[in-house]
Amino acid sequence: MAATVPQPKIFACQKSKVLAESIAKAFGQPLGNVITSTYSDGEFQPSFEESVRGSRVFIIGSTMPNSDNLMEMLLMLDAAKRASARHITAVIPYFGWARQDRKDKPRVPIAAKLKASLLETAGATRIITMDLHADQIQGFFEKPVDHLFASTIFLPYLQDLGLDNLTIASPDMGGSKRAYAYSKAMESDVVICYKQRAKANVISHMELIGNVEGQHVVLVDDMVDTAGTLTKAADLMMEKGALSVRAICTHAILSGNAYEKLENSQLKELIVTDSIPKEHKSDKVKVLSCAPLFADVMHRVNSNTSIASKFVM
Repeated sequence: MAATVPQPKIFACQKSKVLAESIAKAFGQPLGNVITSTYSDGEFQPSFEESVRGSRVFIIGSTMPNSDNLMEMLLMLDAAKRASARHITAVIPYFGWARQDRKDKPRVPIAAKLKASLLETAGATRIITMDLHADQIQGFFEKPVDHLFASTIFLPYLQDLGLDNLTIASPDMGGSKRAYAYSKAMESDVVICYKQRAKANVISHMELIGNVEGQHVVLVDDMVDTAGTLTKAADLMMEKGALSVRAICTHAILSGNAYEKLENSQLKELIVTDSIPKEHKSDKVKVLSCAPLFADVMHRVNSNTSIASKFVM
């Protein structure tokens, strides 16, 4: 008699529990029971309070700083591995530390590669993530990586806006490929901002390549941190004659005085996903949930069916 394959089980890291609950609801089953014990010095220990032996396990958690979020993911992966889970998928909506994907000066780490090695060593047999800061980070893994594009979430929203004279913009040269993909889907023009940084999060100079006069502009980026680039680009485009400027950013880090910059800028709207748990402090921020996308892909992974239709770009 053939052995019965257990149902998949879904677990959440603490800081991503709200998103994980939405994903589990869209998937069609409740979250598994995890209890986290914390010592007085801050050390913590997650514990699965149900059997995962022989199961396909999905562990959901964005790994934004501080490092506790990454450490919790690693501990949960290790616990699942030692509890004899059959497959262990790390579902990481926001893959933190990805900006350190290369040596951009001497004597610095490549944190994204180190993180990939840690996840695999901890027990991940598959990674599901969304809009990596650099596509080539997929190559840091020896295990399968499903790199999803938030364009499947954002494009329907853009189309529903019904904007005439639409132009897609990239806030920097590195995002030009992403902007071109959106422009192709929306059948619109593309412009690019050229910026120079004095240091991390500080822009010393910005210029616009292309014409935005009389256009409704949508800036497209993978993340927004201090919002310095986006707000400076929005103000520059309005000076150049744009009718309006919106921004689409998958991961809303919004650190420091980002909300103040948003409020004081000419940016009409910032459209983000809920990949990073955050209470937003600005009416300009519009949040679209990525839960249905992840739930659908998890179903397809579990049933060993293609996820090609989820790759719009």
